[in-house]
Amino acid sequence: MKASALTIAGSDSGGGAGIQADLKTFAAHNVHGLSAIAALTAQHTRGVTAVHVPDVDFLRAQVDACFDDFDIRVVKIGMLATTDVIRTTAALLDAHSDVPVVLDPVMVATSGAKLLADDALDAMRTQLLPRARIATPNLPEAELLLGRTIDDVEAMREACEDLRALGAHAVLLKGGHLPAGDVVDVFADAAGLHEIVHPRLPIEAHGTGCTLASAIAARLALGDDLRAACIGASDYVHRALLGGYRPGRSDILVLDHFGAMR
Repeated sequence: MKASALTIAGSDSGGGAGIQADLKTFAAHNVHGLSAIAALTAQHTRGVTAVHVPDVDFLRAQVDACFDDFDIRVVKIGMLATTDVIRTTAALLDAHSDVPVVLDPVMVATSGAKLLADDALDAMRTQLLPRARIATPNLPEAELLLGRTIDDVEAMREACEDLRALGAHAVLLKGGHLPAGDVVDVFADAAGLHEIVHPRLPIEAHGTGCTLASAIAARLALGDDLRAACIGASDYVHRALLGGYRPGRSDILVLDHFGAMR
């Protein structure tokens, strides 16, 4: 039976992020992609214009259908917009606690649009972080989770340990929002810290966080250990950015998921 990865996340009608980016990433890694749509966004490269959250009973039905038929090796969590959706997802994860979880705590779109209700932050912190095999926040998301500013690499290292103290088994904190210099991502687990460094590219892109988390998930499904999965996924996103293209009327790039694997 072919290895499968399940993404529980939001749909991006523009095809650059969310469920669409996850499924492209799974396919590029030769992993069968499954999806449970937790939110629908009306979205393009210039922003998010509307968000609809389906009933949680339908989310539960999607996840149950996937686990009923497929060899799910890993679950990737993306946009969960409300407290009810987060709590439902946490209960579903508990029912399959042997399957590792990659948590991308999506809160704000690249365009600046809020994707998480104000009252859902604590649920994200207490219901999902403790269930994560690895969490992959960017700096603004980590700042919201920890309630403080993270403005340099040393602060990133400290933030990783504090996020692990909230319950995440491991953390990959993405440093792309720092203003200058190479892009440094900090990986932390029980064995310590490891920094992944790439040259900063003079571009703006869409879907990088979704793609990174789903690439980690795909590599875990294929048998990589966690640190190797994170390093390989970060390299994959860098290559996908180098091959990125502009499908819309803005200057925002969408990643080349398949070219990055050639």
